[in-house]
Amino acid sequence: MTRRTASASAAPARPCVLLTGFDAFGGASLNPSWLAVQALAGEVLAGHTLVAVQLPTAFAGSLQALAGLLQQHKPALVICVGQAGGRSAMSLERIAINVNDARIADNTGEQPVDTPVVLNGPAAYFSTLPIKAMLQALQQAGIAAEVSQTAGTFVCNHVFYGLMHALAKQRGAGRTRGGFVHVPYLPEQGSPCMSLDEMVRGLKIAIECALTTPHDIAHGAGQIS
Repeated sequence: MTRRTASASAAPARPCVLLTGFDAFGGASLNPSWLAVQALAGEVLAGHTLVAVQLPTAFAGSLQALAGLLQQHKPALVICVGQAGGRSAMSLERIAINVNDARIADNTGEQPVDTPVVLNGPAAYFSTLPIKAMLQALQQAGIAAEVSQTAGTFVCNHVFYGLMHALAKQRGAGRTRGGFVHVPYLPEQGSPCMSLDEMVRGLKIAIECALTTPHDIAHGAGQIS
């Protein structure tokens, strides 16, 4: 009688979606980007398990942490999420630029001015998410959403550019899709704002749309030299 090993009999692991949010910064006690992705941890959408991890709001540490996560999880999709005070809608970011220019210091006290995210890297990268399809899905669900042309020049853009630079090195049909989404303040942080439940619902819709939209629909994917 042949004995089946545990590895042979175990069901194959589902592919995963990596979601990241940031810790609180700038004197705040919370960050809605982390609360929203944390609420989705462990859920399964379109056959993919959602993995949520908090990144530090730090220029030096954020990309080191992200690189480790990409290596560990080998995700099929990556959506990094950040807070954008002053915005009233979920912002689907189109372009990451190769510039750090911090108006305030990060959580380690670093405040770079006019430095590159990646030395000698391309000027910019486009998101490889199907942002127009995601926008339509969100708006049809009654969620305030927009396509944004700038992720700023703070740690959010730093992570967005670093993510796209890492994913651009991949080759083949299995290349990971990735991009960045900004969420507004929570009501307790000020106005304009969005409830946490609405953010979580919007992210679920956006993720499912990204997983089910064909890879040849990305509206501007690529890099700008």
